[in-house]
Amino acid sequence: MSRVVHIPYTVAQDEDGVWCAHAYVGRTGCNGFGGTRDQAVADLKDAIVMVIEDDGAPEELAITVDVA
Repeated sequence: MSRVVHIPYTVAQDEDGVWCAHAYVGRTGCNGFGGTRDQAVADLKDAIVMVIEDDGAPEELAITVDVA
């Protein structure tokens, strides 16, 4: 069975030029690193998949909000 899981993440370049991506899956922090933004996000995806395989997918709540 497969399921789409939406996980917010951040990406920033550190002082050494390495791209760092970070997300939380439940209470677990996941990190990805790479020489480019895309490499860091791909590395983060791999880390997220490992956490979900071990712990299961997080519960999700979908809401719609009006923003100004």
